[in-house]
Amino acid sequence: MWMMIGIILVGVLIIMAEVPILIRNKEIKQLGVFFILLMLGVGLSIAKTFNVNIPNPLEALIFFYKPISDVVTSWLS
Repeated sequence: MWMMIGIILVGVLIIMAEVPILIRNKEIKQLGVFFILLMLGVGLSIAKTFNVNIPNPLEALIFFYKPISDVVTSWLS
């Protein structure tokens, strides 16, 4: 519970440090991307503290490219 509160607190501190600069410079698109990436990072960090199994993105790439690799390997053999 305390880890989750700490992660959220760090997220709020990052928002307090970065958002005023982005608003002052009228960087609206960057502000949107900032919030998306920050929420993704905070969400994954909270999930990790509760020992939620987060899949590795590399496994999806291996699943997608393994058949292509097998075909190319058979052609070159």
